[in-house]
Amino acid sequence: MSGKNQHVVKRENGWAVRGEGNSKDTSHHETQKEAADAARQIAKNQKSEVLIHGKDNKIRERDSYGNDPSPPKG
Repeated sequence: MSGKNQHVVKRENGWAVRGEGNSKDTSHHETQKEAADAARQIAKNQKSEVLIHGKDNKIRERDSYGNDPSPPKG
């Protein structure tokens, strides 16, 4: 079973990583890049997805780790 998707979201004082459905942020970061890197680590461990939200809170990027229906061979 795969883990929770990780969302990178804007906060008043930076950026946060939040697991889908969680009531609290997992971690806080100064930059979006730091938050995205942290979210990617979690997603790789949990074989889930990272959804990066822009400042307008719309999803602008999506990365999948481990739950692709047909992984490439080779």
